[in-house]
Parts: sequence; structure tokens; C-alpha cells
Amino acid sequence: MASEVDIRKIGERGRELFKKISEELERDYRGKFVAIEVDSGDYFVGDTSVEANKKAREKYPGKVFYLGRIGYRAAVSFKGR
Repeated sequence: MASEVDIRKIGERGRELFKKISEELERDYRGKFVAIEVDSGDYFVGDTSVEANKKAREKYPGKVFYLGRIGYRAAVSFKGR
């Protein structure tokens, strides 16, 4: 399992990579989810976060991925009263 330090590094590197590819992805995939493997820079797009993560795990089993939603600042949001 990834340590807290690893998770932080994945988050930082994932944000950098997502920022670099987001404009390109927005043209065709706005509203979809992307899972990024931060060591290779490979990314996987899906209609849902589960689908993107599943595609990523097929190639990189056991890895932790950065998850983003294309065209949005956050992958998920929680709204309440």
C-alpha cells in the first residue's frame, strides 16, 4: 500500500500532468474521468471514475493513480444542505 508521502507525490505529480494534458483532453472528453499513472505519464479515460481506474489497473495492477475529471476543477464534489 502507498504511504502518505507517496500519496502526496502522486497528487503533486498528477496535478502537473493533468494540467499539461487537460486542454487537449477537453476537446473530446469533457465531463469524462481520467486516471493518470504518474511515473509513466500514461492516462486512461472513462465515462466514470471506476471505468478510468479499471482501464489503468489493467495495465498497471497494484499502482495508485491520480484521478481527475476533464473540464472540472475537482473529480467529485459533495453538496449538502
